[in-house]
Amino acid sequence: MSNAIKKYCLDANVLIQAWNSYYSPKFCPSYWEVLNELGSAGRIFIPEAVYEEITRTDDDLCEWLKQSRIDIKEITGEVAQCLRNIYAANPTHITLVDNLKGRSLADPWVIAHAMHERATVVTKEEKVTALNANRIKIPNVCENMGIEWMNDFGMIQEVSVKFSCSLV
Repeated sequence: MSNAIKKYCLDANVLIQAWNSYYSPKFCPSYWEVLNELGSAGRIFIPEAVYEEITRTDDDLCEWLKQSRIDIKEITGEVAQCLRNIYAANPTHITLVDNLKGRSLADPWVIAHAMHERATVVTKEEKVTALNANRIKIPNVCENMGIEWMNDFGMIQEVSVKFSCSLV
């Protein structure tokens, strides 16, 4: 059994949706403190492509991320090889990116970085099960590649985060 600390690679939607809705720092600042603690401990990271996706919009989340202690992983030759392996493994993996609308550009990098780091992907995406779907999602590719994935609620449970609430 390994003594290695489990790592989590975060998709952009985990931070964006939490910031904009259920963990807004206006009423749940402790969530963002926990993310910084997990970042300092080397438990969570984001790919450079996720960082760029979030910081291209100049807003409060962008400013928080720039000051955060979440590690930003750059693309290396090994990570690029992981991406090539992902695309070579299944021809449908190319549909992960929506080239027509320029969406999901960071998604393949989330998976490639997780593969390289032996990390769990954390995403808000759900697996596509419809046989007639035009595109697949991160969970589909993760399952095809044998990479663990979960949503942010699963990660919070795994790392044993406990929140407390109070009236201000």
